Amino acid sequence: MARVRAAERALLALVPEDVLMRRAAFGLANRTAAALAERTGGVSGRNVTLMVGAGNNGGDALLAGAYLRRRGVVVTAVLLSPDRVHPQGLAALRGAGGRICDQLPDRVHLVLDGIVGLSGSGGLRPAAARLVAAVRVPIIAVDSPSGVNPDTGTADGPAVTATETVTFGARKPVHLLAPWRCGPVHLVDIGLFAELAEPDLRVLTAAEVGALWPVPSPTSDKYSQGVVGIAAGSADYPGAAVLCAGAAVLATSGMVRFAGTAADAVRGRWPEVVATGSVSDAGQVQAWAVGPGLGTGAASRQVLAHVLAAGVPVVADADAITLLARHPELADSRDPGTPLVLTPHDREFQRLTGKPPGIDRVGSAREAARRFDAVLLLKGNTTIVAAPDGRVLVNPARSSWPATAGSGDVLTGVLGALLATGLEPATAAAAAVHAQEFAAAIAARGGPGSIAARGGPAGIAARGGAGGAPAPASAIQAALTDAIRNLRSTSGG
Repeated sequence: MARVRAAERALLALVPEDVLMRRAAFGLANRTAAALAERTGGVSGRNVTLMVGAGNNGGDALLAGAYLRRRGVVVTAVLLSPDRVHPQGLAALRGAGGRICDQLPDRVHLVLDGIVGLSGSGGLRPAAARLVAAVRVPIIAVDSPSGVNPDTGTADGPAVTATETVTFGARKPVHLLAPWRCGPVHLVDIGLFAELAEPDLRVLTAAEVGALWPVPSPTSDKYSQGVVGIAAGSADYPGAAVLCAGAAVLATSGMVRFAGTAADAVRGRWPEVVATGSVSDAGQVQAWAVGPGLGTGAASRQVLAHVLAAGVPVVADADAITLLARHPELADSRDPGTPLVLTPHDREFQRLTGKPPGIDRVGSAREAARRFDAVLLLKGNTTIVAAPDGRVLVNPARSSWPATAGSGDVLTGVLGALLATGLEPATAAAAAVHAQEFAAAIAARGGPGSIAARGGPAGIAARGGAGGAPAPASAIQAALTDAIRNLRSTSGG
């Protein structure tokens, strides 16, 4: 947000503030009119209510209301801070024939949330919270849902959950960190792009993931495409080994070597895997994936030490993270500069660092990445990938289907396979998360070969979490091939 505010100040030195507000409000009015047409079949004669707070955010809503009024929309504004309302915006609405009232009207098709702007903090005040709670129609948030922290995406008290959001100049962190609060985000260009440098947070698109996904060339063989070693599972948790190794098989066309006590279970399900009982007998690999179902005893500690000392990229998940937390000296086995990706969920993050991620998940992930000189993949509904150099990639979840036992084992296998092909670790981590989540959506909506799978990433994104049925990790694993095929098709591959 600091970068966006600095860009706005630079632009305001060149362009009058009222010009920027009119650009923003005109874009907001256009999107609102489109939403009315989509939902009701028309614009003129429809009813829109503005929830208006103090300052420029309320001013944007009021001025958009004036534009809508000129298109025949019945516009009513509820002023939550009448003594601090934006005067020019209020005058424009009144001049266009808009009405002012102190409660939601009986008839309303859409509501604009202009309560709190990007400088607001904390949850909604009681009067605003009561107003929002009474809304029974779709809400379009102006720039950001009120009551939600624009930097962290967290809500400390009552907050708006928008049906969609219209933002101005640039996307804000909240749009990526709390997509379930924002709905689809529509960006209005107000001339800010030239003042913005590289974004603080980056999202890999489906086309980008598809374009970078490794596939065979005419000169490829099983070794040149990357050989990944999997050290996972145990007598108690053989399924973790099967899920992790199988995901690596499906992720690339290279070779998978497995080492561990679950070797028979892996061979029985995935005959193409070269399996052995010990990491010391596994042979040469280009990357290791270690940890799922491994256990935390002395033998597992030796496995992790061997893997970290191999001098190849490592993705450490689950029990490997617990071992690193309990035995920090294990990190000394790793040669400085050897790529390491840590993939904790919140509880594992707390074990590893001594504290939970807190409300600033991006800041916590960045700090941990620097501390451990590793890529830190912080799992969650929105997954954060932080590199030691400060770069952050974010995967805003389109659904919650990956929240099932064993899906992390699938992710680890995919990520290990991508690391073995030589992909840059942070990019590999973000791509693996994208593919795993897309596979989960396909599995939830009918599995490989279904109509949902053939709809591709755009169709899944449009439907979000709607529809579908819970899918186990084995179904997510089975959907990986369709997910990758669809991702590659978006890039023309």
